[in-house]
Amino acid sequence: MTKPTRNMNANLPQAIQPYKVMAIYKFADLPDAEAIQPLLAQFCCARDIKGTLILAPEGINGTVAGTAEAIDALADLLLSGTLFAGRLAGAEVKYSTASAMPFLRMKVRLKPEIVTLRAPEANPSKTVGTYVEPEDWNGLIARNDVVLVDTRNDYEVGLGTFQRALDPATRNFTEFKHYVATHLDPVRDKKVAMFCTGGIRCEKASSYLLSQGFEEVFHLKGGILKYLETVPESESRFSGECFVFDERVSVTHGLVEGDATLCRACRHPLTAADRATPDYVEGVELPPLRRRHRKTRRRHRTPTPDRPRPPTRHRPSRRRRRNRGNSTQSRQTGSGRSLTSTEQGGLSCPRLDGAQIVPKFPPPLHQVVVGLQAEEKAL
Repeated sequence: MTKPTRNMNANLPQAIQPYKVMAIYKFADLPDAEAIQPLLAQFCCARDIKGTLILAPEGINGTVAGTAEAIDALADLLLSGTLFAGRLAGAEVKYSTASAMPFLRMKVRLKPEIVTLRAPEANPSKTVGTYVEPEDWNGLIARNDVVLVDTRNDYEVGLGTFQRALDPATRNFTEFKHYVATHLDPVRDKKVAMFCTGGIRCEKASSYLLSQGFEEVFHLKGGILKYLETVPESESRFSGECFVFDERVSVTHGLVEGDATLCRACRHPLTAADRATPDYVEGVELPPLRRRHRKTRRRHRTPTPDRPRPPTRHRPSRRRRRNRGNSTQSRQTGSGRSLTSTEQGGLSCPRLDGAQIVPKFPPPLHQVVVGLQAEEKAL
């Protein structure tokens, strides 16, 4: 069997960086995902690869980073190794680089879906829309009879999108079904083109639209990342930066790291314009940004069949919220130790140094006093 191509194959030059990043997804039949999980985690941890891989009965999805040799070895395992026995052949794989390790640890998780839509009728392994290569994308979205829809979340769209694209203003991908039911019409919208970050969400969305009676559905093969890697900036119809789910925050044409940063309070991306405001202080959430993000959250509180209105409950004080983290750990484990990755629903690299995980917040004052009294009695 011919080994998969491991070069980045970018038409645009990329700066040489110490870390290689691989994004991969494939809709495939993986009934043995649970048995594969520990073997895949062990392989990645042995090579100091970090990131997240999601396994589900419908396929695989994830992004990982490591040295070029380690990522190449993982690509061989996934695409042509015996672990998956060729079931991931033809997977959508994209490579980029990073100046620093963009992930903190390695996680291999089991989930019901590799991208959560909660629509059993959407099955890309059986029915999917028409793939459009990045080179042909500009011609398609320039047509007046094509409705262009961005299937990403609102904070991703706010950082950058294609010209003329509709923003569903969704907080998560599951809400996309509600947008289709309320804003798109199979009788009126004969041709619908969709795109997302790497291609996985729009591929599943295309399968869902076909199940709802839409006639012609197109989606960008490889997503925005493949488009930015392939299409020269002088011919690009993409404006802004593309949000990515790691410490790089965003990438631009040629998959070069962008200028966006994360607000550490609300986890929304901050543009250069946000940081240029006179009140900006690094590490502090700005009041204007806080109001903007809260307004975005309020916009999505409308109940839907998949997300009913939650019951009203009293919001605890800041001190109680701060102390609740430690007490929750103690209740869950019975000993006050931190939960392991397996207990949280996934497998990750073990802590080889044996160092104790320090709590995020110090213990409450009354616990400190009780501890001192116990020590005095022991003396």
